[in-house]
Amino acid sequence: MKKVFNSIFVTLILPTLLLTGCWPATKNSDNTLRVLASTTFLADIAQNIAGGRVQVDSLLPFGTDPHAYQAAPSDVAKISESDLLILNGVEYEHFVEALLENAGGQRIIVEATAGLEPHSAEGNADETESGAGSEQEAGGTQGDPHMWLDPNLVITYVKNIRDGLIEVNPAGAETYQANADVYIAQLKDLDAWIVEQVKAIPAGRRLMVTNHEALGYFAERYGFEIVGAVIPSLSTDAGTSAKEMSSLIEQIKAAGAPAIFLGEVENPDLANQIADETGVKVVDDLYLESLTDGAPAATYIDMMKHNVTRIVDGLK
Repeated sequence: MKKVFNSIFVTLILPTLLLTGCWPATKNSDNTLRVLASTTFLADIAQNIAGGRVQVDSLLPFGTDPHAYQAAPSDVAKISESDLLILNGVEYEHFVEALLENAGGQRIIVEATAGLEPHSAEGNADETESGAGSEQEAGGTQGDPHMWLDPNLVITYVKNIRDGLIEVNPAGAETYQANADVYIAQLKDLDAWIVEQVKAIPAGRRLMVTNHEALGYFAERYGFEIVGAVIPSLSTDAGTSAKEMSSLIEQIKAAGAPAIFLGEVENPDLANQIADETGVKVVDDLYLESLTDGAPAATYIDMMKHNVTRIVDGLK
């Protein structure tokens, strides 16, 4: 994939940038601090820490699935102009690799998950070492990157982003520290709210079937059992076999799982087929990978509250 992108960039994109003069000749010539996050939910988290000192932009637009994102030429310029680039890490942003190779300028890169131990890519709770050098697992990652779906883990995101902002802009250290403390308190309140909402679901019905393996950290934190996934992968950009479909149908029937849960950007066709075979509900309006431009998931906290409400309604 990386070689293909590089070839396209050199033969098609680079000449266009040079001819049109779109390539940034001088990075940040207006002395504006430019902070760029890979996704909308990361941009929102970072904006809460940055406050009014800095505008945080998202590389991906609203409603985009990072697993299947195809980089645009303008993305190279955005990264080239950035002073601070915030990534989730755990190889979540494969599309960024080629962009970084082709982007000019210098920047500080923060991986929000730094210091956290990801679940292994096999989808169980076994932990793997977080550092580089381990083999890539199924789904194209070194582990499960979906840590933001547990607000307690997002506290580490906040601390890493705060430190990155302080490094790139030491003059704002006091503001970033104060804003981070306030937002961490909000995340703890969110966690407590989720615990209360989940109590409405009888223990025997806390069974989840997902479209892809995205809700492992959420399930672990709040006491759900993951019965299975329509796409047995950590990425939506994968497939499933007839044998796997048949096996999942049997698992759903045996467990009595009430519903299949999908992210809004995911294709519901396979889930609907399984629902026809099992009689379960399909809840296809979760926001797992992206915020929305306005309600119902305008912020990370809004996104989590919407998802929890839909999950509780689907299971109780």
